[in-house]
Amino acid sequence: MNTAGHSEATARRGLELTPFRGLRYDPDRVGSLAAVTSPPYDVVVRPDGLHHLQSADPYNIVRLILPQAGTPSAGNEQAADTLRRWLDEGVLTTDPEPGLYIYEQSDGNGMLQRGIIGALRVSEPEEGVVLPHEDVMPPIVADRAALMRATSANLEPLLLTYRGNGFASDVVERTAEQPPLLSTTTEDGFHHCLWSVTDPAEVALVQSDLSQRQALIADGHHRWATYLRLRAEHPSPSPWDYGLVLLVDTVRYPLRVRAIHRLLHALPVADALVSLDGLFRVRHLDVSLPEALEVLADAACAGNAFLLAGDGAFHLIDHPDPDLLTRTVPADRPAAWRTLDATVLHAALLEHVWHIPEDSSAHIAYIHDAAATVEKAERNGGTAVLLHPVPEEVVLDLAREGVTMPRKSTSFGPKPASGLVLRALDL
Repeated sequence: MNTAGHSEATARRGLELTPFRGLRYDPDRVGSLAAVTSPPYDVVVRPDGLHHLQSADPYNIVRLILPQAGTPSAGNEQAADTLRRWLDEGVLTTDPEPGLYIYEQSDGNGMLQRGIIGALRVSEPEEGVVLPHEDVMPPIVADRAALMRATSANLEPLLLTYRGNGFASDVVERTAEQPPLLSTTTEDGFHHCLWSVTDPAEVALVQSDLSQRQALIADGHHRWATYLRLRAEHPSPSPWDYGLVLLVDTVRYPLRVRAIHRLLHALPVADALVSLDGLFRVRHLDVSLPEALEVLADAACAGNAFLLAGDGAFHLIDHPDPDLLTRTVPADRPAAWRTLDATVLHAALLEHVWHIPEDSSAHIAYIHDAAATVEKAERNGGTAVLLHPVPEEVVLDLAREGVTMPRKSTSFGPKPASGLVLRALDL
């Protein structure tokens, strides 16, 4: 990555979070705040889900983060035109003064998460300030970069975690005792609140505390890689030196870690199973999805294990042939990386057994929801590969060693809703 013009970055350590003038929906101009929000762009994977969001409100944020206009370039220009029109019409308005934003999510069942949204100085992985833990797919980075260039905006925050329990978290708690700027409940049952922190003393406390911390990218590796690419394209100093993030202190608010599943479009389950003969143990499970996932969890405690589905049943595959792993899994990485389910899936199964290119959307899709993965496989005749989540401590340990996991290995959550606060880079 070209870092010309940013040599000063290596001399600074810690998270540098700055206030910004948030761009937010005017609640009087939209049907409801809930109706204009969306999950992050990479969670909206099904056409029916996209259509549902577009139909929820003519101003739903999905029209910006996932524009539909035939070609990517036309879609990006459409998103830019839409953003300009919404600004001109007052649908989106800019807050009067810069601030950091406190964001709270709760589900009514005991889950509560709070964090800080701000513009974070973009840093290279070797600086050890923001730690990635997954590889990225260049076409997705290029796609996101083109959209950000066209709109000149950070349309949704990515999710970072840090270990703090300090002054910044104290500011979060104090602020959450005040009336929020906005409050809404989305159709998934999650309640969202947003506050603004503009008091210089409070902002200084947050910044001083975070300047001693490092963060892990929990969700948004492609958007962080996009920030890096766009920063390199603009002479410093510029607004592109910073990117929109949500920082969550996992000492106070531990995140949930879930798996991201694979849908193999052109591989029928029967063919997938035949090719595993002698390479994995295969067991047919005549159970429901929740029960199958419990069996997978038990098997994953003993070694690499996956569930295959798509033919109306579930098949547990485990006990891989050691010789297969020796031949296919790179030996120049730590043992914790070599034994990851995602590593074995990509290095052994996808590449050597099933011969499926992992970087082609025509062959493979990455889906967060197990039921949706199985449903699509059954409908289209493909194979769903369900994985067990990676423990958070494994993710963090590998990230600190500078070792990235196979792409789409984990799903941290809950993820921030898109559409509550945006960052325009030219305002």
